[in-house]
Amino acid sequence: MEKLEKLYEGKAKQLYATDDPEVLWVEYKNSATAGDGEKKEDFAGKGRLNNLITTLIFDLLKKRGIDSHLVARVGETSQLVKKVTMFPLEIVLRNTAAGHFCSRLGVEEGIELKEPVLEYFLKNDDLHDPFVNDDDLVALGVCTREDLAEIAPLARRINEALIEIFAKIGIKLVDFKIEMGRTSDGTLLLADEITPDSCRLWDQRDSSGKVEHLDKDLFRRDLGDIIPAYEEVESRLAELAKSEGIEVAE
Repeated sequence: MEKLEKLYEGKAKQLYATDDPEVLWVEYKNSATAGDGEKKEDFAGKGRLNNLITTLIFDLLKKRGIDSHLVARVGETSQLVKKVTMFPLEIVLRNTAAGHFCSRLGVEEGIELKEPVLEYFLKNDDLHDPFVNDDDLVALGVCTREDLAEIAPLARRINEALIEIFAKIGIKLVDFKIEMGRTSDGTLLLADEITPDSCRLWDQRDSSGKVEHLDKDLFRRDLGDIIPAYEEVESRLAELAKSEGIEVAE
């Protein structure tokens, strides 16, 4: 598969056309950003790790009956994905109170929620990705009621699967954000990425009760180096994938 012209560059990835109009080439970058891009730093090896982690998670989800746009990992920092029309929407699932949820609602971080909370945020950097509800999305033409009737249950299925996956490797899934899109035939697919950039992951192998972050909060809050944490997540996921018969890159 040949990589052609660049179509898009975001904070963490670059997107290229290929010689197949239905397949795109994704290149993961080493940059980390926080605060709508106000804080930015490059970390050697981050792009490789996020490419590996996303591939592993998407493969593990596929084993659990949840399809994504992933076609194949094709290099240390690159993967091929199906071309989808993305909803300009961040879909957030929260299992434990943390981050924006706490500051917005005055809740103490770490409190277990009585049930998972599904939230939507409009992807708009100028407006700082505002929180929106179903009516907002329909009124603005971002998606239809029929779209939401597919998006919401798929997001909850993904949450249940990810909780189980991370629990198997001693990690608590606090919250995460995902994106979805439709293929040319209208199929709704999980897209973009699932990495420690887009999840809050707390290590559970230390029984002391102290929160040990394995995610981008290390960078956001100046708590330490993200690379050893990302390496730990990748190593545990790879071990789980091997145990489930998934081919893992060495």
